[in-house]
Amino acid sequence: MALLDRLPGHLFTQRGWGMLAAGAAALAAAQVMGRRDLLSLAVLLFVLPLVSLAGIRLVKPRFQVYREFNPSPVETAAPTTVRLAVARTGSASGRATMEERLPPRFGESPAFRFPSRSATGGTSRYEYHLRSAQRGQFLIGPVTAEFTDPFGLSLHRQAIDDGDTLTVTPAAVVLPLTGLAGARGNDGVTATRIRANPSDDDVMTREYRHGDPMRRVHWAATARHGELMVRQEESVTTPEATIILDHRFGAFSGSSGAAPAGNAAQDGHTMISSETFEWAVVAAMSISAHLSERNYALRLLDARGEPAFLRSPSAPEPELEEYTGASGLQSIAESLAAIQLTGPHHLRGEAGRADVFGVRESHGQEPGPPPFDDNLMDKLSAHRMRGPVIAVLGRISALEALSLAPAAGYGTNAFAILVAERPAEFEDALEKLRQGGWRAAAVAPSVSVAAAWNQFDQDLDVPEPPAAEVRRGAGVAR
Repeated sequence: MALLDRLPGHLFTQRGWGMLAAGAAALAAAQVMGRRDLLSLAVLLFVLPLVSLAGIRLVKPRFQVYREFNPSPVETAAPTTVRLAVARTGSASGRATMEERLPPRFGESPAFRFPSRSATGGTSRYEYHLRSAQRGQFLIGPVTAEFTDPFGLSLHRQAIDDGDTLTVTPAAVVLPLTGLAGARGNDGVTATRIRANPSDDDVMTREYRHGDPMRRVHWAATARHGELMVRQEESVTTPEATIILDHRFGAFSGSSGAAPAGNAAQDGHTMISSETFEWAVVAAMSISAHLSERNYALRLLDARGEPAFLRSPSAPEPELEEYTGASGLQSIAESLAAIQLTGPHHLRGEAGRADVFGVRESHGQEPGPPPFDDNLMDKLSAHRMRGPVIAVLGRISALEALSLAPAAGYGTNAFAILVAERPAEFEDALEKLRQGGWRAAAVAPSVSVAAAWNQFDQDLDVPEPPAAEVRRGAGVAR
């Protein structure tokens, strides 16, 4: 048996290898003893396993696989239940051993027998649980089936489906209340009086009351309801918050200029990230959830004013930049699942040397428009004073901070969180942001997101930006 265990297991079973060994022994005996009956037996013992091997590869059983994740997508560190339904669609019969292929981060791949003991209607159902401590998109499956011929002599293994993608989103942390929007208040709702003639979109109506002036009668609503209706000239507007998420490679590389590590998803996909960027992703998710719970409509932009998730492979709608309600928050979470660092990936060293990501070092500016330029200011100006502006940044230079500083004038409040391994090195950048009207703080990735957010209420005496700095591009060195 020890010898049989050393033989290849993907062609024949132990029974098949034993039959081949017996055929070889019969052939040797026929040669020595000159017995024709032993020769016939040897031929039979050789041919039967080979015919079984050919038949199992020509007539393959066919299966149909249905896979469901609950919940899907799932947050990091939260369990998700995987439900499998496997049905045979061909006319072949027999048993098979099946295995669900998983990325190594999820541990040992589950194996099961087909058909199961509880199979009904020709369909076998299975269930197991997964949990991931890292965000991303992971290929779950395919299911591989190993089956034998009716005589149990030969083996064949094949994938019976293509697998499905499990999306793991960053989990939001609870943030403390802070003065988000100045006069608007923390609840995210503000009432405004319409002093001019309101449009039909803004008009709310109610029944006519004694003493209401006739000029407020809404004739279209009166005709529709069959009774006198008047304009109720008060509308409730939903405030907006703009989140600027910096995902430039250079902003989240190490303080020494070393490249961040690529977080391999173990299924062929590599997500380029770093410890500081992972902190920024959790911060963006937490801030989005914090604001969405307070009825804010959200806009997410990157450092160049483009949609923040334009290059995220997990984004349901990459070109979208405005999100509202629970569905909008879910879309943000999915978009953050596989977002990674963008821009030139290079290490400091010899010019032209190829780095670990296969991209040659660049000593010039990053391609495309510079960060925090007029394109970003135009986007902020289009929604001027509709709510707070919040920037989640990596390492920025004093010049980049000077470019970003005037953006505070476009929001009811402006918050900037800078995450870096050595926060003390960025006091100059923080000071330039504060002079522009930002509440700015630099933190290390070891600091909790909630503690970083809480810093904004510890010092509310932020100088108002000068009128000249509110204009786009004012005070920016070109």
